Amino acid sequence: MKDGMNSRILLDCAKNRILASSPVFRRQQFLIRCVRGSIDHQSQPRSRGMQTLMSLEVHSVGLIRAITPPLDPTRHKGQAGNIAVIGGCREYTGAPYFAAISALKIGADLSHVFCTKDAAPVIKSYSPELIVHPVLEESYSVKEECKKSVASKVLAEVDKWMERFDCLVVGPGLGRDPFLLDCVSEIMRHARQSNIPIVIDGDGLFLVTNNLDLVTGYALAVLTPNVNEYKRLVQKVLNSEVNDIDAPQELLSLANQIGGVTILRKGNSDLISDGDTVKSVSVYGSPRRCGGQGDILSGSVAVFLSWARQHISAADLNSNLSCKNPTVLGCIAGSTILRKAASLAFSNKKRSTVTGDIIECLGKSLEDICPGS
Repeated sequence: MKDGMNSRILLDCAKNRILASSPVFRRQQFLIRCVRGSIDHQSQPRSRGMQTLMSLEVHSVGLIRAITPPLDPTRHKGQAGNIAVIGGCREYTGAPYFAAISALKIGADLSHVFCTKDAAPVIKSYSPELIVHPVLEESYSVKEECKKSVASKVLAEVDKWMERFDCLVVGPGLGRDPFLLDCVSEIMRHARQSNIPIVIDGDGLFLVTNNLDLVTGYALAVLTPNVNEYKRLVQKVLNSEVNDIDAPQELLSLANQIGGVTILRKGNSDLISDGDTVKSVSVYGSPRRCGGQGDILSGSVAVFLSWARQHISAADLNSNLSCKNPTVLGCIAGSTILRKAASLAFSNKKRSTVTGDIIECLGKSLEDICPGS
């Protein structure tokens, strides 16, 4: 009898191992986890970590309504935002386009892309709406003895436009060519001197992680790292590994160490900190993780940041906003709109959802919150 029971146990174990290795079984388990995660997201928090995140949650819809300017026929072109994306090289042309076109879809009046000469015709072909400047250079196209003069020329070309911009987005599709990164470093320094906000994403974060002086102490800088980019930042600045158990405190420390920049840590819940406060945005988005959503986020944050600055500079003393930092407000609004647009796109396209589908839902998502008419 005992031997029979042991045999059945061994047989059941063997069946379970075979079942666990089955692709069908793994897909079933994945769906169960997704459904359970969705239910948990809507239920009362159970863990201390989840309770902490819930306590940091902000009323993002009210915030978006507060900082989004009304559509006014008396306003002129440029007053609703003039955004510039610094990025785009031979290998990467989609990312700067996604960031720049997202800024327009959110409601900016003008959107520029400063890219390499090889990338410019491709990006121009994506949309006539973008103003494309083929001014950046990579090492392969510049002789060693000419690098200093070419770098000065690149900076001068960007500099003559600088005062028109409400925000720079640095990094989408930038690549890691050393000469190109050196030129972009100088562009960022000039932007700081002109007090222009800078949203840094993609290869811009690679640049900043290795040159922290570019953003240290600059309160108008926003970093938008994903999981791996955040890990490198923590290792570089805090000399430690990522601590997910006390993520808000770690993010607070990281922003403080870099001198009060605002960091938007992308994740299941986006965490945002400027070194003084931590906010969380956990509006449900989409289980579809197509590439390019970070580029949408950077373009969206840039627009909302510029609108938040206008709102705050207008000295609206009747505002109920608890936070007065435009970079934090821009991050909260950008994160929320992206998540809502991703959710809407996924409801329409499901597994076939791509970045362009999400971009097309940005306007509808903002319209649902702030009707334009």
